[in-house]
Amino acid sequence: MALIMTVDVVVTLKFIKILQVEDQRSASNQPYRTGFHFQPPKNWMNDPNGPMYYKGVYHLFYQYNPYSAIWGNITWAHSISYDLVDWIHLEHAISPTEPYEANGCWSGSATILLDGKPSILYTGANSKNQQFQNLAVPKNPSDPLLKEWIKSPHNPLISPVDDIDPLNFRDPTTAWLGPDRLWRIIVGGEIGGQGLAVLYRSEDFVNWTRGKTPLHTSNKTGMWECPDFYPVSINGSNGLDTSVLDGLIKHVLKASFNNNDHYVLGRYTPETDTFSVETNFLSNGLDMRYDYGKFYASKSFYDSDKKRRILWGWILESDSEADDISKGWSGLQSIPRSILLDESGKQLLLWPIKEIEKLRTKQVSFDDMDLKSGSVFEVPGIMAAQADIEVSFRLSGLKKAEEMNTSWVDPQLLCKEKKASMNGTIGPFGLLVLASKNLEEQTAVYFRVFRKQYEKYVVLMCSDQSRSSLQEGLEKTTYGAFVDIDPVHETISLRSLIDHSIVESFGGNGKACITARVYPKLAINQDAHLYAFNNGTMDVRISKLSGWSMKRAQIVPIQKRRKPSIT
Repeated sequence: MALIMTVDVVVTLKFIKILQVEDQRSASNQPYRTGFHFQPPKNWMNDPNGPMYYKGVYHLFYQYNPYSAIWGNITWAHSISYDLVDWIHLEHAISPTEPYEANGCWSGSATILLDGKPSILYTGANSKNQQFQNLAVPKNPSDPLLKEWIKSPHNPLISPVDDIDPLNFRDPTTAWLGPDRLWRIIVGGEIGGQGLAVLYRSEDFVNWTRGKTPLHTSNKTGMWECPDFYPVSINGSNGLDTSVLDGLIKHVLKASFNNNDHYVLGRYTPETDTFSVETNFLSNGLDMRYDYGKFYASKSFYDSDKKRRILWGWILESDSEADDISKGWSGLQSIPRSILLDESGKQLLLWPIKEIEKLRTKQVSFDDMDLKSGSVFEVPGIMAAQADIEVSFRLSGLKKAEEMNTSWVDPQLLCKEKKASMNGTIGPFGLLVLASKNLEEQTAVYFRVFRKQYEKYVVLMCSDQSRSSLQEGLEKTTYGAFVDIDPVHETISLRSLIDHSIVESFGGNGKACITARVYPKLAINQDAHLYAFNNGTMDVRISKLSGWSMKRAQIVPIQKRRKPSIT
């Protein structure tokens, strides 16, 4: 074992040295490839699958096309990490070889069973795109790298029968153990035009029985893709294992639909498998999402080592299929985010994992600086195309804020109407990222503050891509979210992770997240700039601004399984 580990380390270090040279060569040829986000060396990638922590190793499986930069031939690719920052690609874990998965091995989840061994449940689609749920287990559970997986001879375990639409029946969740010692999962579905979480129970993880009623359903949505169901602690600072059912907890149900990841909070009663939501999906004007930008088909897992729940999300491209074919790849994974329940108990907080800070280098910092009305201030001294920025704003003169119109209920529409270039009273103020020297190109991440009755205020967070690139034919959507902040007593904080063609922004310490994909022609690599700006008529004070250049994460090419030597 010691000899093998030593050889692996030597091989890995050699690959890292090769990659460092290749990174320098390809920076100008591939200006949109990221430096510290996870992506395979080439081809198509979409949903994260079955992430888990096992025997000291983090595992990420993901939907992958081994042959092309467009969707198809979907396989479970497999990569491992010891810190969720640097990654080693392994050979594919699950490939379509059976009739029940002829059209691909689609999304699923991993569960650590009572004996400590991992299992994967995944969806297979046959040649007619009918969908079935299947099981795979590691060939050698003692191998912490889990390099080989075996499909169950009992597959498919769960078939679409009765009223289940066989074309809309996929993405089984991580299982949780009930008080009756039965495992439970939900599978995303659609029946009669309504999205739902179909509940199944099993004693042995092979034979599954459908519940009489779904765990939850909604008449305001269609098909639920990639559902997720897990507990969060009330007033706690740690994440919880999926099977935690008692104590001061709430449960989160997430469903992916309408190109976004929506979630609801509620109380789960395990004895009856009922889930009572506080507010249903898209009800009463409430629309809670993990991210209000480019973020979909996410999957969370419990990190038993650091007692936290971590979220991955698929970040789609915003260019054309022809562009993807030209550059030879498509899709990123978000920076892993920790999940906690906000102290109000009304929403989740998402924040980049601590480990990403190990890539920080070359810091610049400014304290207590006035950002005058109409001003633009360049943040010098860091590599603006690959950076981590944290800034907090303190406001005064709030009573002069523009009055909030009661018809302004859609934050994305409001951001689209009130772009960064449109003057307001308090705001827009924030950051111009991936900007060209003369600001022909810029992605604006900013806030506006509006006044309601009784001296209450509404904070709007926007990400405006309308001027992100001089290139035509791109999706340049403007995104928006309301942030639950009281600007009278709190500073307004913003953190943006900037990585060549992706900007992940976190407002209000993770109360609202917006991810954007952009493809500047001028503001690339060393020609990218970063600015703080204020287009409001009222001055804004920067309490603190800190910025770091970010080193590249190390992504090591596929490590093939060694054939046993003959001595």
